[in-house]
Amino acid sequence: MIIKTSDLETVAVKPSQYPAEDLSEIAFAGRSNVGKSSLLNTITGRKKLARVSGSPGKTRTINFYIVNNEFRIVDLPGYGYAKVSKSISEGWGDMMERYLENRPTLKKVIQLVDVRHAPSKQDVEMYNYLRHYGLDGVVVATKADKVSRNQLPKHVKEIRQTLKLSQEDKVIPVSSLKKTGYEELLAVMEDILNE
Repeated sequence: MIIKTSDLETVAVKPSQYPAEDLSEIAFAGRSNVGKSSLLNTITGRKKLARVSGSPGKTRTINFYIVNNEFRIVDLPGYGYAKVSKSISEGWGDMMERYLENRPTLKKVIQLVDVRHAPSKQDVEMYNYLRHYGLDGVVVATKADKVSRNQLPKHVKEIRQTLKLSQEDKVIPVSSLKKTGYEELLAVMEDILNE
């Protein structure tokens, strides 16, 4: 897949603000500060499509990006940032739940985890949640440039074990800094859209 065009279509906090149910959607979820904005900018070839923030927990909306006028990438709010008040983080949970449960055009949620650390309790909860809705199966291990090539398989194995992934589930190590792994991710996205 080659992404030629990508633009922010709409920003939503409730279903009435979602775009029309006319295109397939692939959503991206991950902890605050996992590198989601950087990844989205890398795969779309746009430096500032998704805003990269110095302070985690900035994305508090569901952002819909229209890609090649053929499908949407959906940027879900980051979870698990301690400095965000409980009422706000619970609000995000409700907002995400409504989207994940009721969006008929949603094909898959790609979950991002930081390759340097074992997936957190919240990462595990999120993955189990995606599994419950049949939206699981693809995990992106971000910041792959931060571990040595020799250590990478060990870290990927730890992600697989912690999230209880099956043999068919994919873990794709990606580095936005070195621009590695994203061709594989784009190929997986293409397969999802063609299913």
